Amino acid sequence: MSNAKGAIHSIESFGSVDGPGVRYIIFMQGCRMRCQFCHNADTWAIQDATESAEDVLKKALRYKSYWGKKGGITVSGGEPLLQIDFLIELFKLAKKKGVHTTIDTCGNPFTREEPFFSKFQELMEYTDLLLVDIKQINPKRHKLLTGWQNDNIIDMIRYLDEIKKPIWIRHVLVPQRTAFDEDLIKLDEFVKSLSNVKRFEVLPYHTLGAYKWKELDMDYPLEGIEPPTGEEVQHANELLHTSDYQGYLD
Repeated sequence: MSNAKGAIHSIESFGSVDGPGVRYIIFMQGCRMRCQFCHNADTWAIQDATESAEDVLKKALRYKSYWGKKGGITVSGGEPLLQIDFLIELFKLAKKKGVHTTIDTCGNPFTREEPFFSKFQELMEYTDLLLVDIKQINPKRHKLLTGWQNDNIIDMIRYLDEIKKPIWIRHVLVPQRTAFDEDLIKLDEFVKSLSNVKRFEVLPYHTLGAYKWKELDMDYPLEGIEPPTGEEVQHANELLHTSDYQGYLD
């Protein structure tokens, strides 16, 4: 046992959208991406880790009776993969208790270089499902939107396909940033090339987290950009053929 500790931002006891069934969601603190539409900018700062995997799991298991057959634990963020040692320990303990484990990640820390890659391979042994956010398939627009390249993210998704690890793909639809038809068509082609996608979701951009930017004394980069209309969301769903993906454990 490594005694790795985690830096945790917050907990949601009864999540219903971040994985199958009822989920106990652990939001990790720390992220290197700087997504312009981020509604959790308060999770960006890297902070000292203080909580043990054993204690975190113990708190989660208090809610196990509510999870049913499909539910379990989802670790979100921030970016969970920045705390991979803690994740391995948490999920190893969780699987001993028969808990379904899910990671909600943007894939930004992924690399095939060591020591990360061996740790990632070990983590996958204890991970049932990943929710992967593809921010933008277009490399230039991805860099503009997040401050980072997306080639290693695409590589992570390809690797997950190689090992047949189930994933849900999510795409936040932001007018003037991710809603371009040519990018949606390219994203559709990429997702179609994978064999491990169990669900594909379009998440309409919203401004509910804009106040956090102001509280952190930061300029909100999407000021004046309105959320997509219902018609725009429907159009994106049609281009991405999201209805072709039946869902996990359906």
